[in-house]
Amino acid sequence: MKTARWILDRARKLPGAVAYLLVGGLTGVAALFAVTGLLLVAGTSLLGVGIPTIPEAVRLVRPLANFERRRAGRRLGAPIAVEYRPVTGNLTRRLSTVFRDPANRRDIEWLIVQALTGLVIALFAVGLPLSVLNQAAIPAYWRLVPPDSPVDSFGFAVTSWPLAGWSAAIAIPVAALALQIPVVAHGQALLARALLGPARGTRLSVRVAELTATRAAALDAHGAELRRIERDLHDGAQARIAAVIMQLGLADQLRERDPDAAAELVRKAQDTAEAALSELREVVRSVYPPVLADRGLNSAISALAARSPIPVELAFDTPVATAQSTPPHTARRPAAVEAAAYFVVTEAIANATKHSGAQHLRVAIGGDGDRLAVEIRDDGVGGAREIEDGGLAGMRRRAEALDGRMVLSSPAGGPTVVRVELPCGS
Repeated sequence: MKTARWILDRARKLPGAVAYLLVGGLTGVAALFAVTGLLLVAGTSLLGVGIPTIPEAVRLVRPLANFERRRAGRRLGAPIAVEYRPVTGNLTRRLSTVFRDPANRRDIEWLIVQALTGLVIALFAVGLPLSVLNQAAIPAYWRLVPPDSPVDSFGFAVTSWPLAGWSAAIAIPVAALALQIPVVAHGQALLARALLGPARGTRLSVRVAELTATRAAALDAHGAELRRIERDLHDGAQARIAAVIMQLGLADQLRERDPDAAAELVRKAQDTAEAALSELREVVRSVYPPVLADRGLNSAISALAARSPIPVELAFDTPVATAQSTPPHTARRPAAVEAAAYFVVTEAIANATKHSGAQHLRVAIGGDGDRLAVEIRDDGVGGAREIEDGGLAGMRRRAEALDGRMVLSSPAGGPTVVRVELPCGS
């Protein structure tokens, strides 16, 4: 039973594997021409004539290598990404970049391997299934062939029924070989990934560069936040508290000469102190909203939705709730993650209110214990774009500072969808 299922599974995969290897044969032919061209460039470079053409010749190979990366990535179910160093500057610099870039060397290695094996494997991939069909059909047509040119079956002429039956029996081992074609196709894709994928250490280097960039962005955002807080305190609460001190000082001087004026100044000082306290609360709320610490992210988002000028539909961990409903209880995430998610939703609602012309918003909060996903969707006019120091850029910086990511989709005519994913692991 298991054998039958195995045969059916391989037979089902066979057409796709044959097609994959057949296209690999075409890329093998293209690789053969590319290798020949590179050898000609190398030969003329020994004479000094072809040296200026080396960067362009290597760059012309990249579309073929990228095509194979896409094919192999689809076959393996995971994209194969590679970064080329930009070939710019004068000839000396471009030559240095071409020879030092490991991606170029790996492209040429793949070209040589594909030129030697691609067409051969493609011929076997096509020939084996056809041979199976031919061997199985020989008993049906061998008598129709003229006697002076008998059917050839793997080196012997079929001139009798026993030989025809033997030819049909040969179809069984040939079919067993043909059923290995999906394995060969998978192996060719793995080889392409090994040769065309990132060089050892490249992923780590890219990751270090990403973390360096996000750390710098986080430091810049932190500095900008501190400057904003200082400005808010200086221009708002600090100025009002200074006014309170002056008003109380004047009231003290007028207390005996003009009690009514002194009382009025005290009342003004009280109003000013209340305004200063309100502004201090706003500053504290902009740093870390108290509702987050007291009631959690879902309740904080519900409070935002209730204050939004645009009707907001909420979805917490799949169930959909209204702004007035009680959010379901969920485990708390790290404070930095909850704060980032809260400010992302705040900024998204503000952007939608100012620019989108939307009539409806939907905020979805989900994810598992390792990752928090926040999606904000509006039915506005679309066309949202990130600009330097804009709200969307700030949302991206918040996400990347926590090693998360943001995806923006806003075609003309809408809808605008902002999705932010934040890791929650320690």
